[in-house]
Amino acid sequence: MPMMPAMTPLLEARDVYKSYGELDVLKGIDLSIKSGEVVSIVGASGAGKSTLLHIMGSLDTPDQGSLWLKGNQINQQSKAELARFRNQHMGFVFQFHNLLPEFTAFENVCIPGYIGKRPVEEVEERAKQLLNLLGIGHRLGHKPHQLSGGEQQRAAVARALVNEPDLVFADEPSGNLDSKNAEDLHSLFFRLREELGQTFVIVTHNPSLADMADRKLEIVDGKMMA
Repeated sequence: MPMMPAMTPLLEARDVYKSYGELDVLKGIDLSIKSGEVVSIVGASGAGKSTLLHIMGSLDTPDQGSLWLKGNQINQQSKAELARFRNQHMGFVFQFHNLLPEFTAFENVCIPGYIGKRPVEEVEERAKQLLNLLGIGHRLGHKPHQLSGGEQQRAAVARALVNEPDLVFADEPSGNLDSKNAEDLHSLFFRLREELGQTFVIVTHNPSLADMADRKLEIVDGKMMA
């Protein structure tokens, strides 16, 4: 039988280096992420996990190396091109939800769609569907201070998904949650993978979340362990 061609990775980092002044943070990182994977990245504080995530998410640039998403070398794009590409193809969830306090949960979720100039009705319907899927559809009119920590983080996840990104980057997503809400959030990521085919790259210190992933990658002193 003929061999099937190898599937092109969704995301690929090649020989990535990053320093800040005298501090060498990343020292030649290579990795690839396949569509539909949930990948965790672990390591001690200061090992370079968040720096790598920010570079993969085009929030920072490598000193050396290249980053490819869907065959596009994203670290060669202009700032304007990157902002547009990031809005269309990537979602982000951080430890502190970063919801805008003056807007409702629904409005916060819609904002990336509005920025991307997608049709308003389409954005708002998608936002409602996501908030319902994540179990907080009854809270869409509430502002962040009226939501629990777990509800705020679910709204942040919905915001990350509203533009139907190719992958979602999560940086310590459960680090600010109690154990029950953290467990619920972890399960949610895998449910979203099953129901939406979503790809996740998760930086975490939480061992249970790291071990649930399809692959667990460890950074030690700026290098990826085999």
